[in-house]
Amino acid sequence: MELNEAAQMLANDHFSWRKEQWADLGCGSGTFTLALAGFLQPQSTIYAMDTDISALKQIPGNYNSVAIQKITGDFNKQVLSFKNLDGILMANSLHYVKDKYTFIREASDCLAEGGCFLLVEYDMEQANQWVPYPLSLASVTDLFHEAGFTLIRKLKERPSLFGRAKLYSVIIQR
Repeated sequence: MELNEAAQMLANDHFSWRKEQWADLGCGSGTFTLALAGFLQPQSTIYAMDTDISALKQIPGNYNSVAIQKITGDFNKQVLSFKNLDGILMANSLHYVKDKYTFIREASDCLAEGGCFLLVEYDMEQANQWVPYPLSLASVTDLFHEAGFTLIRKLKERPSLFGRAKLYSVIIQR
């Protein structure tokens, strides 16, 4: 996906006029990290986490005057040590988490009051080798409601290049 397409998937009215702190979990080579940085105010920070060191090296340390701190790690296997995040971005990464409910409960402890999740996922229920634990938009809605979140708003939808399932983006808040 191109940077402008990623930005279109994330565009919404949630971003504020103050500096913010975000984590991008499973950031890969940073397409969505940079798209997010394009919306944040200067002096904001994004913690970009991935297991792939070579992918992390492709991400600049600063974009749009937003600091990007690269972290080598597996969000799915380690305790997240972030505090007071304004948001957690997970673009095509939540489908790698088997126990999503427990993960969401633990990750939400990293959020500041009013913090949100911003997800991009495939709208499918059938697993495959690339999407081992898929979650449709309906599943995301049920899962986050069960975890105590009340605002779940679909942002965008687009065809996927890799199959029949569409990609969707959603913002989720308590």
